[in-house]
Amino acid sequence: MTATARPATRRRPDEPAVTAMLALAQRAPSVHNTQPWRWHFDGERLHLFADPDRMLPATDPHGREQTISCGAVLHHARTAFADRGWHTDTVRLPEPARPDYLAIIDFRPWADPPAGIAARAAAITRRYADRLPMGRPRHWSELVPKLQRLTSPHGIHCDVLAEDLRAQLAAISDTASAARRDDRMYQNELNWWTGSSGTAEGIPPGSRISAAELSRVGVAREFPSVPPSDRRPDRVDEARLLALSTPEDSPASWLHTGEALSAVLLECTAAGMNTCPVTHLTEVPSGRRALAALLPRHDVPQVLVRVGTTADRDPQPPITGRRRVGEVGTPI
Repeated sequence: MTATARPATRRRPDEPAVTAMLALAQRAPSVHNTQPWRWHFDGERLHLFADPDRMLPATDPHGREQTISCGAVLHHARTAFADRGWHTDTVRLPEPARPDYLAIIDFRPWADPPAGIAARAAAITRRYADRLPMGRPRHWSELVPKLQRLTSPHGIHCDVLAEDLRAQLAAISDTASAARRDDRMYQNELNWWTGSSGTAEGIPPGSRISAAELSRVGVAREFPSVPPSDRRPDRVDEARLLALSTPEDSPASWLHTGEALSAVLLECTAAGMNTCPVTHLTEVPSGRRALAALLPRHDVPQVLVRVGTTADRDPQPPITGRRRVGEVGTPI
């Protein structure tokens, strides 16, 4: 989408505009593609809620990743609205007694949104999680400061993990995976959300990787087995790893982490990079402690992001499904 249709005299977007923007926001990443959010548009303001029916009690017992996912859809929505000329004045966690009530968005016309909004909005429909081995990111030294400028307003630290830590990170990843292999509740949950293809939710087989491919990535979640495949057989992962972390561990920090994650993923996509969020390391206490020890400020790691490139000839995984706007809330 490009910034082509600016509002003229309307004070707020109308129902068709809200529906169109939320349809774009639906492309936001979420843990296991659960899309754990609900929207309500009251005719003037847009309200975001966490959907308690889509929480993952084994994977995410405290709702941290659910809130991060909701932060990502919040940022996707704000980016889409900004590209169409709407400033989104946002109140986060408006009612402390209602932890599922995550944000209120009010609108006012915005004739000149900042540079970069249009490119990030256009990247919404192109972004996907690339779990396969990737090559080195291009123009990395130029891209990283941009990412840090985008995450800083959210109070999120965005640190590049040194390449000589790759083996150590792979070991932390393996340990985190091993800790869940005998967790029946976790495995049942994972199988539920990865058990179907062609649906509007979950992670289909074509978006997962085989054991052979996983061995060449190193830092990746173990998903249920898929038919043997060896895509990008000549590639050993050279993606760089970013850590998004926070000074404290709270619902406000989680929500801002999701917004910062969205900004990072869209900016990387706009720059021609492939990305993949990595969250299984931060789901277990031992993984979080081990990652925190590697961070410059030893603060709270929330999510890792792999950033890399692929050859033009490499086929893209199938686009994962998304629910319709009517399934995630009532637009009016």
